[in-house]
Amino acid sequence: MFDTLTDRLQDVFKRLRGKGKLTERDVDEALREVRLALLEADVNFKVVKDFVGRVRERAVGVEVLESLSPAQQVIKIVNEELINLLGEPSRLETGGASPTLVMLVGLQGSGKTTTAAKLALQLRKSGQRPLLVAADMQRPAAVQQLITLGKQIDVPVYSEPKGDPPSICERALGRARELASSVVIFDTAGRLHVDDQLMAELYTIAYKIKPTETLLVADAMTGQDAVRVAEEFHKRLSLTGLILTKLDGDARGGAALSIRAVTGVPIKFLTMGEKLDALEPYHPDRLASRILGMGDVLSLIERAQESFDQKQAAALEKKLRTATFDLEDFLQQLQQVKKMGPLSQIMEMVPGFRNVAKQLPSEALDDRQLKRVEAIISSMTREERHDPAIIDGSRRRRIARGSGTQPHEVNQVLNQFRQVQKMMKQMTSGKGRGLPFGLFG
Repeated sequence: MFDTLTDRLQDVFKRLRGKGKLTERDVDEALREVRLALLEADVNFKVVKDFVGRVRERAVGVEVLESLSPAQQVIKIVNEELINLLGEPSRLETGGASPTLVMLVGLQGSGKTTTAAKLALQLRKSGQRPLLVAADMQRPAAVQQLITLGKQIDVPVYSEPKGDPPSICERALGRARELASSVVIFDTAGRLHVDDQLMAELYTIAYKIKPTETLLVADAMTGQDAVRVAEEFHKRLSLTGLILTKLDGDARGGAALSIRAVTGVPIKFLTMGEKLDALEPYHPDRLASRILGMGDVLSLIERAQESFDQKQAAALEKKLRTATFDLEDFLQQLQQVKKMGPLSQIMEMVPGFRNVAKQLPSEALDDRQLKRVEAIISSMTREERHDPAIIDGSRRRRIARGSGTQPHEVNQVLNQFRQVQKMMKQMTSGKGRGLPFGLFG
């Protein structure tokens, strides 16, 4: 996410730090590079112009140029202006009359159906009682896809084999009352904003159900096209919020940095992967920190808290205190880390890791490597996991055959484990803090 932009900005800041005292010319040269980096990231031209102008106005002041660490002051200003550009955090409106009605709209292929399921799952986890409504009668198999996703996340789906979407949505409200649903999510058909007939259908749905929230699901990878689509949908439907999808695949970041400033519509959620739990509430400060390569510790902690079993963590802490941490525990820790998402995405949240990652071999952050380690440990007997010292040459060969690997790869895992075990023994306290990342220490 934002790889290209982050690398360019970090290069600019590195050169600033190397200058010591800054002159106005130094700031202008740095901001010229920032401007180019943002334009190359497909950020809207007017947004770039306004952003750089605000940063320059603050950065050439006496308090910056004559400070003890002017480069840090400039970086601080860029961070603050990025947060300002990304807008205020905005949450789903669920506090009014029940049920809350959420209508998802957007182009075909933007990920509405999957996003509807992701949103329903997050709401169910937070204690809400969501109902999904299959109102996409245009795309073949769209209804069945939502029904399948609903079963996966244990959320009911209202659907009809045929019919016009406005009437289906209206009848779904009756079903919501029967189920005492607190939130109803309407998955509408994808459509171009220039298709007057299909847009009229959305007007009719909105008129009949009077949604609490009208959210545009926009594909971040389409860059400025996503911004233009958001502008047009907002003119026609008065959007209340945006959900940016496929942000994990967007190396440039133009849509994320432009869409809020251009449309004035708040971003409410981001999707960061294909899994159904890969939906994040929008935090402008955290996103700015990621863009600047400073990590995102708060999101990292939240993911760990969601993924890690507290009882297992307490039992593991006890093992650490008694120096009995073994390969069984190592495997459990690995499986917990996998629940948090792709390894490269997790480590991107660790401050400073980006610079370290450049020195690592390309396969170091490959999730297939974690699967290989898991396969190797799973091919060991319980006795071998509890006492790796008994694993001799013949056992290594058997484990390698069982896991589809080579004996030297089994050796690598055992060496990694010994390093982690040594580190764990040094942890005499900490209540489990840091445990999720011991594997990478």
